[in-house]
Amino acid sequence: MQSDKLKNLPRSPGVYFHKDKAGEIIYVGKAAVLKNRVKQYFQNQRDMDIKTKALVAEIDDTDWIETESEIDALFLEAEMIKRYMPRFNILLRDDKSLIFVRIDMKNEWPFVSFTRNPIDDGAEYFGPYYNGFAVKKALRHLRKVFPYYLKTPKEKSKPDLDSHLGLNPINMTSNEYKANLRKLFSYIKGNRKSITKELEIEMKNAASVYDFEKAAMLRNKIRNLGELQQRIMFGDKEFLDISKDLALRDLTDLLNLSAIPVRIEGYDISHMGGTNVVASMVVFRNGASDRGEYRKFKTKIEHNDDFFNMNETITRRLSENNLKSWGQPNLILIDGGKGQLDAALKARDALSKQKIPFIGLAKRDEQIIVKHQTLGINEVKLKELNGNIETSQDFITINLPNSSHIIKLLQRIRDESHRFAVSYHTVLKRAKQTSSALDEIPGIGPKTRSNLIKKFGSVRGLKSVSETEIAKVVGKAKAKLVFNYMQGL
Repeated sequence: MQSDKLKNLPRSPGVYFHKDKAGEIIYVGKAAVLKNRVKQYFQNQRDMDIKTKALVAEIDDTDWIETESEIDALFLEAEMIKRYMPRFNILLRDDKSLIFVRIDMKNEWPFVSFTRNPIDDGAEYFGPYYNGFAVKKALRHLRKVFPYYLKTPKEKSKPDLDSHLGLNPINMTSNEYKANLRKLFSYIKGNRKSITKELEIEMKNAASVYDFEKAAMLRNKIRNLGELQQRIMFGDKEFLDISKDLALRDLTDLLNLSAIPVRIEGYDISHMGGTNVVASMVVFRNGASDRGEYRKFKTKIEHNDDFFNMNETITRRLSENNLKSWGQPNLILIDGGKGQLDAALKARDALSKQKIPFIGLAKRDEQIIVKHQTLGINEVKLKELNGNIETSQDFITINLPNSSHIIKLLQRIRDESHRFAVSYHTVLKRAKQTSSALDEIPGIGPKTRSNLIKKFGSVRGLKSVSETEIAKVVGKAKAKLVFNYMQGL
């Protein structure tokens, strides 16, 4: 790495990218002080282990993105590793696997836990994160602002030490506690500014009705949120300088977009033989996933036809109400080839939303698909990226090296939209299997079935509890019917 570039390293927190001679990102890291951390790689190597020495030997250049705090750096590092999958991050990782934060909102009193093996059980999962120590430390700090349980509380138990310290919720109903947890979700997902504004409004409202105790409590929360920015924990996307994101910059130039696409949305369809047809919408803001903006669709008419399903999904997404509620995307990525892209474009054009650019990503060869007369191709940029194009009557197929930043960004969005669609389809499929079993119980209606599933999660969960537990949800008479039926399964 050039010494003059080392001199220009900032003293702010951020994320750095080590590259080899071919320009490939081989390692992504975060730093509280970029200048100090990056320089360490090029100083005394005597105390380095063999793997780190191998990394340093391949470093030819380093880029970085500054962030406002270590919070932002921690989250951004995880997002960039998921996008680029640098080989030295895998090689140098000390943890046996990545870590996720798990919160099951189906419980009456949800609790926060950590796991290395997330499953599709209906719980909320955040991650993966690559620094388990920092994530756990982050949650400890956040707990002072958004109190939460570490395990399910026992009924009528005396307040423990955590309760006296204000780490467990005090004098909250289950609904109030869950509302508090949703603020925690929102913070983790990167909505620190909106959470702070929301708390400020609540504080002013409390003061206006002379509830000064509540106003003081909210004031302390706002103050603690400000202090959290100085601590090592989660990060968000609010302060990412997207002009330094090479993938976004190159994509803008290649497609002759009028501006860098701040909000990219990815879509995919999932079903089994035309049943439980669902679609996913994932959102990447400034090149990083914004889970708080994800949406899912259940098609109104079930078809074993992905073109029809994609057309319906885009028609609903671009309706005036949804554009007003969710905002307008700067670029839409369709998971699929020419047929899926064409179906999506027909929906866009029927609604007269021609200004929104659409592209497809074909799975087999990771080719970018563009329809003629909807987007232009910058041939100078294409050549610079070592790409080429194939043209047909209606479409242009762009071939780029799979190692390019653009392809890795689009793959990340496509894979996330596929994961989200499949996850929702699986939930519906299991719910249908469960509801069909409960449909057979005489005297048990739709509302009762819904309450049982909401409380116990599945037929298996329902079968494992006592009649007394069921009675707490549906009453003694219905509980006896349900319990006896479950024992016969």
